[in-house]
Amino acid sequence: MSTPAPGAVLRGAVDLSSLRGRPATPPAAGAPTAGSPDRPPLVFDVTDADFGQVLELSRTVPVVVDLWAEWCSPCKQLSPVLEKLVEEFGGRLVLAKVDVDANPQLAQSFRAQSIPLVVALVAGQPVQLFTGAVPEQQVREVFTQLLELAATHGVTGVMPTGGDVQEPEEPALPPLHQEAFDAIERGDFAAAASAYEQALAENPRDVDAKAGLAQVRLLGRVQGLDLAAARAAAAAAPADVRVQLDVADLDVTGGHVEDAFGRLLDLFAASGPEDRTTVRDRLLELFGVVGEEDPRVLQARRQLTSLLF
Repeated sequence: MSTPAPGAVLRGAVDLSSLRGRPATPPAAGAPTAGSPDRPPLVFDVTDADFGQVLELSRTVPVVVDLWAEWCSPCKQLSPVLEKLVEEFGGRLVLAKVDVDANPQLAQSFRAQSIPLVVALVAGQPVQLFTGAVPEQQVREVFTQLLELAATHGVTGVMPTGGDVQEPEEPALPPLHQEAFDAIERGDFAAAASAYEQALAENPRDVDAKAGLAQVRLLGRVQGLDLAAARAAAAAAPADVRVQLDVADLDVTGGHVEDAFGRLLDLFAASGPEDRTTVRDRLLELFGVVGEEDPRVLQARRQLTSLLF
């Protein structure tokens, strides 16, 4: 049995890409099927065909996924525990049950080498929970940790027994943050940056403003850049700091974070003192965009420190 504790960050070891974007009927409308007479209304069966809807649902409420089979005795011990606790948590999470024999693609995607296997989905991303028939109190602790993790990613919706998702009420943004948000909506990243800069001048500890400023500066820099042209320029001039920074920016916006950090760390190591300052500052800014607790940031920061000293 694995240690029953979700990771501190969403983990992407499970490949669900082939299951995204499939048309499916929402759970409240009957697919996946929920609320049968012998189980709580927050529990439903899910198949290879309709799993795309479950991924979308996980952007609002955490989804616990129970991979089981009819022949599996530990599965039959665990399932009632999972169903009871999902009901106990009052709609803050739901339970999707996957019969691995009937749904081989899901079993393969979740790498279900042994069952019962329990994972979670938060904002469309998988989180490993545990395998085996875990005692009720340990499952309760895991679910509590899962809700804490989900909250850090903004997944705090509630599914009432009627099946309709209640979106959490959004708190009002501080005035300067709202001004920045409105500017982003207009595509005016310079105005958004100005608003965040003013917010930081008033409160240097405003971490949301700091992160927002890094993001809008990045968006402003990549406006009008062509990735193919930028890569060609970077390949032709590997020592040109400006074009290397452009490619790193584009890589981060395209999700190629490790490539961006690797490029800038190599550039930092090969640069003179003045250029090193420029590259270091850009790296630190991109760390803020990706998130200081992201494992890729932590690793790149360690590499940067080793180069500095």
